[in-house]
Amino acid sequence: MISQVRGGTRWKRFALVMVPSIAATAAVGVGLAQGALAASFSVSGQDFKVSADELVGDNLIQYGSVAKGKTLGDDKKDAYHPVTISGFSHAEITNMCQSLVTPVPGLGNITLQLRTGNKGRPAVAENIYLDVAELDADAKFEQLDIGVAAGDASHTTKAQPGTLADGALFSQRAKKATLTNVRQKAWATTAGTFTLPDLKLRLLSGDQPCYQDAK
Repeated sequence: MISQVRGGTRWKRFALVMVPSIAATAAVGVGLAQGALAASFSVSGQDFKVSADELVGDNLIQYGSVAKGKTLGDDKKDAYHPVTISGFSHAEITNMCQSLVTPVPGLGNITLQLRTGNKGRPAVAENIYLDVAELDADAKFEQLDIGVAAGDASHTTKAQPGTLADGALFSQRAKKATLTNVRQKAWATTAGTFTLPDLKLRLLSGDQPCYQDAK
């Protein structure tokens, strides 16, 4: 049983709350039914891609929720996106890339691409929360607990403020998480501090995301 594994677990291509798909869907469904919103701000009508060679995070908390945002092309219309919120008290990210492809009238698609943490100095985040729609990676968890109430106060990293309608929502947590070969689509990221060494921000012509979707 997955719920009895305490450490050293490794999964390939995991998504949402990193438990079997039925439980993951149920967790997000509960969040939606109870009106849990994943951000105190309205997210844009576009998700973005993030890739990294490695993310090492301390005090993981993870639970399903819903990001409320705008609809691209109609900013008066609300949209709702099921997400998994992943929070870390501290995270180090090696060779990080973030990209967003935007259609521009008269110019076609333009890619905003950010790269950092690729010269021996990882990007470092404190109190970071990721509102994730899709995640593929290899993962290792240490001191893993699955099925914890999201409002449980006995963990270093608490649920993101304003995201829980009910503190009894399903969550999982781990003392440490190591993700490698990360490929992620997200709607929002918030952090207390985010240090980005050797930051390079570019506007590129055409579709040049951090990674291509698997066919």
